[in-house]
Amino acid sequence: MNTSNEKRTFFVELIKPSHYDDEGYVIQWLKAWIPSNTLSSIYGISMDLIERRALGDDVEVILKGYDETNSVIPVKDIIRRQSQQDARGVVCLVGVQSNQFPRAMDLARQFRAAGLQVAIGGFHPSGCLSMLPKLPPDLQEALDLGISLYAGESEGRLQDFYLDALRGELKPIYNYMNDLPGIDNEPTPFLPEKMVRKYGASIACFDAGRGCPFQCSFCTIINVQGRKSRFREADDVERLVRANVKQGIYRYFITDDNFARNKNWEAIFDRLGDLREELDLPFSITIQVDTLCHKIKNFISKAKRAGVARVFIGMENINPDNLMHAKKRQNRITEYRTMLQMWREQQIITFAGYILGFPADTPEKIANDIEIIKRELPVDILEFFCLTPLPGSEDHQNLYKQGIPMDPDMNIYDLEHVCTGHAMMSKEEWQGIYNKAWELYYSDDHVATMMKRMVVSGNKPERIWMHTLQFAGCIRYEKVHPLQGGYFRRKLRTQRRSGLPLESPLVFYPKRAWEILTTYGPFAAYAVRLFILAKRIKRDPATQSYMDIALTPVDEHGEDEDLEMFALTEAAKAAVAKAHKQTEARESRQQAKQITAAE
Repeated sequence: MNTSNEKRTFFVELIKPSHYDDEGYVIQWLKAWIPSNTLSSIYGISMDLIERRALGDDVEVILKGYDETNSVIPVKDIIRRQSQQDARGVVCLVGVQSNQFPRAMDLARQFRAAGLQVAIGGFHPSGCLSMLPKLPPDLQEALDLGISLYAGESEGRLQDFYLDALRGELKPIYNYMNDLPGIDNEPTPFLPEKMVRKYGASIACFDAGRGCPFQCSFCTIINVQGRKSRFREADDVERLVRANVKQGIYRYFITDDNFARNKNWEAIFDRLGDLREELDLPFSITIQVDTLCHKIKNFISKAKRAGVARVFIGMENINPDNLMHAKKRQNRITEYRTMLQMWREQQIITFAGYILGFPADTPEKIANDIEIIKRELPVDILEFFCLTPLPGSEDHQNLYKQGIPMDPDMNIYDLEHVCTGHAMMSKEEWQGIYNKAWELYYSDDHVATMMKRMVVSGNKPERIWMHTLQFAGCIRYEKVHPLQGGYFRRKLRTQRRSGLPLESPLVFYPKRAWEILTTYGPFAAYAVRLFILAKRIKRDPATQSYMDIALTPVDEHGEDEDLEMFALTEAAKAAVAKAHKQTEARESRQQAKQITAAE
């Protein structure tokens, strides 16, 4: 125990690493698009510990946070701070996904070489420790370097971890995977305004719940956060929103993998709606839901009142066989059009994920499916992913146990690179159709169609313009997935993956100047062309009466059977027949109730 009046200084550096592009350069932007909930959560818990002086009255904790997708990590400054006499500290690489692990290790090596304490946590170490019988080589390498691994969540545990670091006694592994904490009445996610402003649209994020009851085989959530859902109360959400409003932040991404299955969804929506009216502020919220949430009474209307402007839906595929292969049993293709139309009625933009590479997929089938979606489903933004055996998923565990080869380079486990073999496609064919899928969906003709659908739904075509630039433009011109995107790519010569040579300044800078010119010149021209298209469609009187198959109201009595989506496979036909039987049974029950009531 320190009996003097002098305070000890303890530095906590929280770093959310990015990952490398195909040339080995860190993917980084002046402003990134997607905030990190893990960084926000651990920052919020750390602030609470500091305010409560939980590490001791004689300890001055200096907390700093960085998201490498929008910030250059000041490695030398961190080393200098923590190398001061009588100072102690820890570098925490947080929220590390599999594709970010190589970058995390490159940063960790620099800190360890200077003698700093380092820990790596996130979905990669948590998923591997949860699902694999032994440590994979990359995690073992981390341990060999003296890097601690942290698996699990931080509520109720972070204080002990920091105290170990303060004593200089970090354990090799902190494994809490079998003891997931409750999150109600716990410190809520928070980042200071300076950090939030580094995200596009100054968007903050928080989780209102963790865990998911479904069993999707490609998903890591259920094996890292558990299948038993845990929730925050509406009071917690109000507290974190008010803290953000106080610093001028009004946009939020609720990161729950499926907010519709949060038992407190209604109370949270009602509270957010009340706050919007009380504070008279234009909240803009993004949520993630499943394809059956429209069947929950008042869910969509209350989402609108709460300020939900965008919703991400895990549609994944239109082939029931593919959905069953992934154990995505909750997805019913017969509900897709109804569900999308109901969101559209509330002027809420729909984003849908679509996975390529299921066992029966071929380039021709995938291309045909995309054309069907364009014609028959009124989804706004479709984003494509390669079926990827992420460490922590059932798919990865099965391939591991069966000894089926998977690419050893974790950097490409980013859902946009092919990582394993396929029975029907070569690696080149699979990668090729993934790249082409974006071109097929975001063709000029279909972008025009989506803009017309916006207008007749009472919305602005400029919203399609903006999101098309964000999604199609990022793939086309920046060559990275939009979920890794941002505003203006920052590329530093010295931030290159270990093992790759640093390019000469005489080579790097002229090449980078040419990249900027050939990227943002065409990008700007594309933006102008689509903006003119949006304005033309908005002014055209004929747009007001636009109609297509996707917008046609759904008939539960079988008039939609001529849709190609329902005739693709025998499984699709069976799904339609089952839906009709359910409709008939429901109507029979209603008639029986009416007869009983009349009697």
